[in-house]
Amino acid sequence: MQTKHLLVVAHAPSENTRKLRDAVLRGAWAEEIEGVETKWIAPLEAGPEDVLAADGLILGTTENLGYMSGALKDFFDRCYYPCLEKTQGLPYALYIRAGKDGTGTRRAVESIATGLRWRPVQEPMICRGEWQESFVEQCEELGMAMAAGLEAGVF
Repeated sequence: MQTKHLLVVAHAPSENTRKLRDAVLRGAWAEEIEGVETKWIAPLEAGPEDVLAADGLILGTTENLGYMSGALKDFFDRCYYPCLEKTQGLPYALYIRAGKDGTGTRRAVESIATGLRWRPVQEPMICRGEWQESFVEQCEELGMAMAAGLEAGVF
């Protein structure tokens, strides 16, 4: 079986957002998942070559003034045209740490992903409002589900 590559591009500027990113990775690295290599790259460091090498993608962002983080927007700005014709159908998932409602952030990311013709594998996960430890569990489940789906060939 060929190893699949899952790329996590997540903006994690605070202790809580690092907990979310780490939970996604922990889920993707679950010992029962053997056929998927997962790596995290910060949005300002990730480039088109990373996306082109990926079989799936998990995007993570904070809600900043009703929009995605500037770091994730920069990632999209640099990757959009180099990836446009080469990553159609790429399965992706999104999680948002939103202090308010996350609606504008979701819309912005989905608009760009739709332009790239990437395929969402589930509804975006929005960790909304005051911090809750349950966000960590949800992110771990997201990472595990994405990696398991890639391994099984579902995505």
